[in-house]
Amino acid sequence: MIPVFGVKEAEKNYKARYAAYAILVNDEEEIALVQAPNGAFFLPGGEIEGNETKEEAIEREMLEELGFEVVLADYLGQADEYFYSRHRTTYVYNPGYFYSTKSWVQVSEPLEEGNNSSWESPKKAIELLKRGSHKWAVEEWLKKNTF
Repeated sequence: MIPVFGVKEAEKNYKARYAAYAILVNDEEEIALVQAPNGAFFLPGGEIEGNETKEEAIEREMLEELGFEVVLADYLGQADEYFYSRHRTTYVYNPGYFYSTKSWVQVSEPLEEGNNSSWESPKKAIELLKRGSHKWAVEEWLKKNTF
């Protein structure tokens, strides 16, 4: 069963925004987070564009947000979320597809401007992450990774 976060409000028109995200871990066992200009924290990743696969979207988003190339490991699963985006002034239905990574390497500066990134402990990441689906993904990742 796919976990669902947020509340779908009756009589609201939701726009589907399919997205893929990755959990990147450094040598200190910290998770990469991206902080949007509005201060909200998310796992790196984002909308699947055009005919991209989930994996291609992650590849593109990692370069845009972090300047990283990644090698994916496990598919953690799908989690859906309903929310209102003030940035897009739209009600959003956001199926998210979450992966862990085997490795990553920085190959450039981030291609997008305006975001900040940080490395946080899994516990702190769960506290900071804005979306319930992102918190869920870290919790699923923790179940598979004992330190």
